[in-house]
Amino acid sequence: MTDGTLAGTTRPSPGLAFLGRVVRTAAPFVLMGVLWQIASYFFPPYLFPSLVAVFWRCLDILVHWSQLVDVLATVSRILAGLAGAFVIGAALALMMARSKAVDGFLSPILTFFQGIPALSWVVFAIIWFHGVEFRIFFIMVLTTLPAFTFQVLGALRAMSKDLVEMVMSFRPSRVKIFKVMILPAILPEILTAWKVNLGNASRVVVVAELVGATGGVGYQLLQQQQIFDMAGALAWTLQLVFFVLIVQHILTLIETVAFRYRAISERSL
Repeated sequence: MTDGTLAGTTRPSPGLAFLGRVVRTAAPFVLMGVLWQIASYFFPPYLFPSLVAVFWRCLDILVHWSQLVDVLATVSRILAGLAGAFVIGAALALMMARSKAVDGFLSPILTFFQGIPALSWVVFAIIWFHGVEFRIFFIMVLTTLPAFTFQVLGALRAMSKDLVEMVMSFRPSRVKIFKVMILPAILPEILTAWKVNLGNASRVVVVAELVGATGGVGYQLLQQQQIFDMAGALAWTLQLVFFVLIVQHILTLIETVAFRYRAISERSL
């Protein structure tokens, strides 16, 4: 038996394996596109516009700065909100991991915040604050803060106690502890937290812009709804979807490079 065979089977070449992954990834989107295009033949354009019309609307947004600036505004709001929530959440998680008293005080508050709907935070922000940008930043931070805090806290608590004791026996500096032990241990959870909160943030920011902003993808969606322009609504929605897919891909690349030392099992769960 050669290296390329296992139990009577032959491994596909890297090229065929890559092609297979591309086909498996694209197949659901192709199917959705075909079904949508078929629906466009039987329903009026304001319900199911053709894919060609949606494509030209997407291109129109990307090539005209007056429209592209709304996409960039929404992207900036998402990234700023996630960065703020992550920094605050990581600090809170560190304090909760070091002190049971802080944990007992903050956990019920964060759990309470998790139960508040995003739309309620939008209403609170409109009543409390005047500035549009600060309103949206406040909403983004408050809606994603509990998830970041609990996920980083879970990663800190999941660290091996034996590993901690072994590293501490060498009397390392605080910087060395963070670089050698803490960061590698919690980075997978941090990347997962960013992936999960990215999708949540993209939904929340649209709601916030829909009722409390004069620019951005959410505001543009409101304009399309008022003139019953389904092609425009889809085109603006796809801008946000493309952003989420790009950032998710970047996070996956970081994960692949950072954890390339991990062994890959040939068996699936």
